[in-house]
Amino acid sequence: MNKFNTHKGFARTFSERQLTLGLTFPLESYRGSFPIFNLEEQMTLAKKAENLGFASLFVRDVPLYDADFGDVGASYDPWVFLAYVAAHTDRIALGTASIVTTLRHPLHVAKSAASLDEISRQRLLLGVATGDRPIEFPAFKTDPNESAALFRESIGVMKKVWKDSFPKMKTARVELEQGDVLPKPALFDIPVLGTGYSGQSIEWLAEHTDGWLFYSQGVNEQRELMNKWRQATNEFKPFAQALAIDLSGNPNEAPKPIQGGFRSGYRFLIDYLHAYQDAGVNHVMFGLKHGTRPAEEVIQELGEYVVPHFPINKL
Repeated sequence: MNKFNTHKGFARTFSERQLTLGLTFPLESYRGSFPIFNLEEQMTLAKKAENLGFASLFVRDVPLYDADFGDVGASYDPWVFLAYVAAHTDRIALGTASIVTTLRHPLHVAKSAASLDEISRQRLLLGVATGDRPIEFPAFKTDPNESAALFRESIGVMKKVWKDSFPKMKTARVELEQGDVLPKPALFDIPVLGTGYSGQSIEWLAEHTDGWLFYSQGVNEQRELMNKWRQATNEFKPFAQALAIDLSGNPNEAPKPIQGGFRSGYRFLIDYLHAYQDAGVNHVMFGLKHGTRPAEEVIQELGEYVVPHFPINKL
């Protein structure tokens, strides 16, 4: 039995041999780097997604806007924004994809994550990563060559301060001899999902994280990766991935590739998701940026015709 089976966010989103569906903020289609992002409309759509049976809502961590990289995502600080989302929803899992551990002090991340998990009543899925925007490392005076080590450090520090009272530790960024980090998570732990490889081996990720967030790939490529992941894990640890979609108004439209995914009608999408499920994928988060229809229509149609094929897990 997985230790997070009573964690509301984890239990709603993940179980073996079953796929569930989520969404990534912004819940809108847009061109360029900046979404329109009407906060009230976003909360209305978040609540709609919850009521339609989506498992999760994820938000990205973009510490600095890089004009060459583009796309600021939701633009708000992920902790502040997800606390706001938590106040406007009741059951849906709230995920980060992903907190840039190299640019944030691990004690701050540990406290923020534990606070959000408590405020949301155990709905946080903590995706973590090393970061991929070159301008950010010098801005934060961080050596990108140390990012893999800092990633490992962050996970070790967080897991220890969530579990132990008044822990003592000395790492690259932490010298904790007195004091404690509060609040403690209800389970004295929070589901931590590594993103990509983050400079690690599959074996390290399988041992030290609670699941894996990966990028969009074809079904065959994802199946091959899934086989390696399952061989490395000695218990169920979920595999989730992003997928960009442009849902056609014609349910029978054949697929055409777009950045990070495809445009199609919902009938092909259902078949494609079943193939992912058969390959072992446990969760898919849809990105709507490249869509050509209003997000409200797309979320409603997904909720009516696609989500019922991939139901959430209910506590």
